[in-house]
Amino acid sequence: MTGSPFVLPPQPERLDVVRERVRLRPVIDDDLGAMVRYRGDAEVCRFLPFEPQTPDDIRARIGHLFGGTRLDGERSGVVLAIEDRTDGTVIGDLVLFHLDRDAGAAEIGWVVAPAASGRGLATEAVRALIDIAFGVYGLRRLVARIDADNARSLALAERVGMRREAHLVENAWFKGRWSDEIDYGILSREWVLGE
Repeated sequence: MTGSPFVLPPQPERLDVVRERVRLRPVIDDDLGAMVRYRGDAEVCRFLPFEPQTPDDIRARIGHLFGGTRLDGERSGVVLAIEDRTDGTVIGDLVLFHLDRDAGAAEIGWVVAPAASGRGLATEAVRALIDIAFGVYGLRRLVARIDADNARSLALAERVGMRREAHLVENAWFKGRWSDEIDYGILSREWVLGE
């Protein structure tokens, strides 16, 4: 192998993306109260790789990414708050992480408050995240890894146009059970920015 043709473009210093009903911006410490309302909910955390979280738990897990916009570097990633534009409430957060620099690939994930479900806000936010990944960070490929029992997230991945690529059967011991993982992917050439 002779190395990858992928080159990560310059990283943005600021990131603030506004869509019709949502705004995405880096998470800050002031968001912790809102984040605890959904990340502290056992049902929300059912398919997430952590138990219900306190502010200290959130800081310990992703606090090093607060305010950040850089995807490259050790323990890097971008965590964005999803604001409902009608009232500025933080209704969820998105993550872009696990950069594979040689492949121009990264993983995406989302956590959304139950109170925000059913209105299309998560779909709009994840579409904006994909726009950011391809349009701002110049990535070539994205993947979402979802527990096979997480019907809402599976449906969300399909709504935004991701392709189901793999079903890993009993691939991990997760929260007291062997769980299946469904992997979704999308390439930049398959995505139309601003969809």
